[in-house]
Amino acid sequence: MGQGRPTTDAGAPGANTRHAARQRALEILYEADLKDRPLADVLAGHMAADDPPAEFAIALVRGVHRHRDEVDGLIETHSRGWKLSRMPIVDRNVLRLSLFELLHTPDVPTAVAIDEAVELVKELSTADSGRFVNGLLARVVETLPGT
Repeated sequence: MGQGRPTTDAGAPGANTRHAARQRALEILYEADLKDRPLADVLAGHMAADDPPAEFAIALVRGVHRHRDEVDGLIETHSRGWKLSRMPIVDRNVLRLSLFELLHTPDVPTAVAIDEAVELVKELSTADSGRFVNGLLARVVETLPGT
């Protein structure tokens, strides 16, 4: 894990709210990917809805959008036998979300970013997705400075 980075946010204020925000961010990323629509347009539609996403969800989606080339490059580099385009849509977008958090959200502990990603894919994707996502994220974390 990165130096100076918290190791857990269990019991932290808003921990459940952040989980819900991650789920909402994933919904937006998934919709844009599935419908092949610009992420900014999909996000704008959600923000104009009666139940707009929380600020944390918006920040996550915008962060993934800004750093998509970087995180997609890491996914391609560290996936074993999988092209990004062949991954299940949920897995691909959970990885994008988690890698953005690992790289650009220092207040999110490394373990939390990985645990949240694994939980999301266990709930929403294939039986093997949890192991796949955990392994890929662990390989990326090993390459980060200070780990």
